Amino acid sequence: MTSPRTFRIKSFGCQMNVYDGERMAELLHEQGMRPVADGEDADLVVLNTCHIREKAAEKAYSDVGRLRREDGSKPLIALAGCVAQAEGEEARTRSRMIDMVVGPQAYHRLPQMVAEAAAGRPTVDTDMPAISKFDALPKRRRTGLSAFLSVQEGCDKFCTYCVVPYTRGAEISRPARDILIEAQQLVDGGAREITLLGQNVNAWSDDGFGGLASLIRTLARMDGLERIRYTTSHPVNMDDDLIAAHAEVPQLMPYLHLPVQSGSDPILRAMNRSHTVDSYLRTIDRVRAAKPDIAISGDFIVGFPGETDADFEATLRIVDAVRYASAFSFKYSPRPGTPAATMENQIPAHIMDERLQRLQARLAEHSSAFNRGTVGKTTRILIDRVGRKPGQMIGKSPWLQSVVVETDAPIGALLDVAVTGAGPNSLFGDLLTRAEAA
Repeated sequence: MTSPRTFRIKSFGCQMNVYDGERMAELLHEQGMRPVADGEDADLVVLNTCHIREKAAEKAYSDVGRLRREDGSKPLIALAGCVAQAEGEEARTRSRMIDMVVGPQAYHRLPQMVAEAAAGRPTVDTDMPAISKFDALPKRRRTGLSAFLSVQEGCDKFCTYCVVPYTRGAEISRPARDILIEAQQLVDGGAREITLLGQNVNAWSDDGFGGLASLIRTLARMDGLERIRYTTSHPVNMDDDLIAAHAEVPQLMPYLHLPVQSGSDPILRAMNRSHTVDSYLRTIDRVRAAKPDIAISGDFIVGFPGETDADFEATLRIVDAVRYASAFSFKYSPRPGTPAATMENQIPAHIMDERLQRLQARLAEHSSAFNRGTVGKTTRILIDRVGRKPGQMIGKSPWLQSVVVETDAPIGALLDVAVTGAGPNSLFGDLLTRAEAA
């Protein structure tokens, strides 16, 4: 097979995978390869997979099968990400169409693997080297208005339902110097907003530099960087300095994604979450005392082994107590190799379905209430795309909502608006004059 000239990367799952997909694209571009859009034939297809839930893993293998062309040929296929890490050689046993299996800590070696596969030598690389892969990645290229920047990887928390410690490895923080260099490259490439990423991003630290709050304060002094966000946080790592940064750093957006997973202390203990309902709520109170208008987002798992009706009702109570602006909620999915997969009292699917519907309905009520609560406020939005109707543009609010306005301002503009209406999925606003904004 000749060396591939075009590629397509499809990323599943979390924002870390989106970041990894961008970095793999940059690696392949450095080799002279050209990206093609979805639906176009590519010489190389990289499926960047997620292993958090069973459906995501199965979908990756279904996508592999669909890559066979009508004439029986196929592109070179790389299975990357967490499914690749978890299954290793077994992935090629499940599908002989796969030419490369590369884990999330080894994708900097993707160009060499592509060369070997093109020469007819399928390869598997799921090593987790001590030397950071970031040192081998190319300089960041031109990017969009909003960019992801990975600052921390891996996890030492070992929640009993989660595969991340096994697929991403132990917690490791990138050096501050490297992060600041990459951030400057992103800003130079057009980014006005950066989201700092990590499995436990607020566990980031650098000896002699400080923790995540120190990093945020330093980034805030970077010319051209208008907005800073971070995700995903663990409740036990929300320290006083980080909470204070929400009050003191204007560039840090008033949005915090802080997963709780359950509102029941017995279930939290079974999950090995290392926080309680009370400690979580006290953290929320401290954050809101520092930044009263902050939007709180969360994650929930329903149907964890042993979850009783009373445990589930406790989850509904914490939803009502926090009043989440947005949230992600899922049915428990047993992952091979995790302690929860072999626990007794697995919950039947029909009970999980019913609980998830009730939870999502309650979450939607609070999300709608939060959106309605922004009506009448003035705020600044970052225009990031064209609206569906002529003359409409859509911008991102500080609280991560989409705001529709009528304007001829270009993508990338920061505009002051008055929020005039709230729909189920977006807000509506009117532009303010400079005098009104002042």
